Amino acid sequence: MKLKRSILKEIEGVDNLILPTEEQLHYPEKVLQFGTGVLLRGLPDQYISEANRAGKFCGRVVVVKSTQQGTTDDFAEQDGLYTVCVKGIDNGHLVNRAYVNASISRVLSATEDWASILEFARSEDLSVVTSNTTEVGIVYTEENILDGVPSSFPGKLLAVLHARFIHYNGDASKGLVIIPAELIEENGSKLADILNRLADYNQLGEAFIQWLNHANPICNTLVDRIVPGKLSATDQAVTEAALGYTDGLMIMAEPFGLWAIASTDQRVIDALGFCNVEKGCIVVPSIQKFKELKLRMLNASHTFSCGVSMLAGMEFVKDSMNHEAIKSYISQLALEEIAAAITGDKISPAEANAFGKAVLDRFANPFLEHKWVSISAQFTLKMNIRCLPLIIATYQKAGQLPLRMLIGFSAYLVQMNLVNSDDLATSLSNVLSDTSTWGQDLTAIPGLLDKVLDITASIQSNGILQTINQLT
Repeated sequence: MKLKRSILKEIEGVDNLILPTEEQLHYPEKVLQFGTGVLLRGLPDQYISEANRAGKFCGRVVVVKSTQQGTTDDFAEQDGLYTVCVKGIDNGHLVNRAYVNASISRVLSATEDWASILEFARSEDLSVVTSNTTEVGIVYTEENILDGVPSSFPGKLLAVLHARFIHYNGDASKGLVIIPAELIEENGSKLADILNRLADYNQLGEAFIQWLNHANPICNTLVDRIVPGKLSATDQAVTEAALGYTDGLMIMAEPFGLWAIASTDQRVIDALGFCNVEKGCIVVPSIQKFKELKLRMLNASHTFSCGVSMLAGMEFVKDSMNHEAIKSYISQLALEEIAAAITGDKISPAEANAFGKAVLDRFANPFLEHKWVSISAQFTLKMNIRCLPLIIATYQKAGQLPLRMLIGFSAYLVQMNLVNSDDLATSLSNVLSDTSTWGQDLTAIPGLLDKVLDITASIQSNGILQTINQLT
């Protein structure tokens, strides 16, 4: 049987399956969401569904499907319900449970249901807009937003806001809280800038522009959760057999989740009743701390560990966490060296340690097949942006060079064949002094050249595992 409202009573009591309450199915529509993608369904929509189950937000989502690919039929056939399979490790414990998400009330096609979307724009209940229209979604497209269906996401959003402005005669209390979830820097600020440019191009008037900017807080956000999406055919079949129903919209997500929303506006705090600090959905004055934690503890740990793992023959990240020596290396790298480099006035040791432990759980997730070769894409750029600042910060703070970071850097050099073993000292000096690559002469950092030379020579002569065992 297919997942839909009518079968919920029949599947009560299934192990590790969390069902919505009856009340959840009837809450008013409070959120307009642009995008049907798995990140939205696995993060914001999951926060909303869980808050609703606890009786806290009490609002559902109207989704706008903008792309021409696929239809809205699956959502209609399943009454908007879908399963989120949360699989991974949380606080060292294996997690494998399923949630029937009841956050979505209906999915509307932008091309076919534009009149209904504009009608919902005038709803008294509507208070929040969210989106994830991929990295290219927040772009300026010069277009008439009042004639037919705008082509761009900002154009559609501006048309929605303008319809609401007209309907409520510019009432400032009828503005919307806008929280984009696109994976770009300053997503809210960029969206606000485009909306203003587009409003000016469409000559929507000074009164509307004032209302746009003062009645509609647009927040910068940071999202972080791995949502692979559809399960494999085998896993889907096994899961459906265990749950007792079929689900064409079933997705998988890791246990970790973070949605940090930057605002001090009470209107934002009041509107986002689905936020839950313990689960990782938070409203804070600045998201800079969380950007730094993600960039250094998660991304830099990946990059430093990539060459080490590939040289050791590891294919997936989880393989490295099942290898005693490499797991120890990654753990000490993250919890000791990187944590020490980033702690200070903005990030406490406790915050770095908690985030670092969550990162290690994520790396060890047995349900994810995250390939090291994928992480090695743009290896040099990542090493420069994510990792070198940590090496420099450690030297500046402690007066010494971080051994495990240098092992990761040396492994990168060997894995990428950037140094010549026949004349290692000269080739390494040339690489490290290349200011066009690093933006600085790395040989100017006292002791760096000699230390990397020793480690690189050891990797080439003895292999990465023996080098780690000998040096650490």
